[in-house]
Amino acid sequence: MPTIARFGKVLVQVYGGEHGVPHFHIVSPEGRASVAIETMHVLAGDLRAQEMRAALAWAAVNRDLLMATWQELNG
Repeated sequence: MPTIARFGKVLVQVYGGEHGVPHFHIVSPEGRASVAIETMHVLAGDLRAQEMRAALAWAAVNRDLLMATWQELNG
């Protein structure tokens, strides 16, 4: 599970062997969430608002990197 970005204790990761809509994971000590790459829609999970905002802001700018990583690991 490659870590694509880190914000303090918050990680943005893309897992291999996944199915369904291309998505990434935001993982922190307090929670986790799965987010669709194309729409930035939260698919599952819950995080503190500050953690979610920081990760989603980064992901919106780096959508191409996230999709390329998803396709490499799950294509």
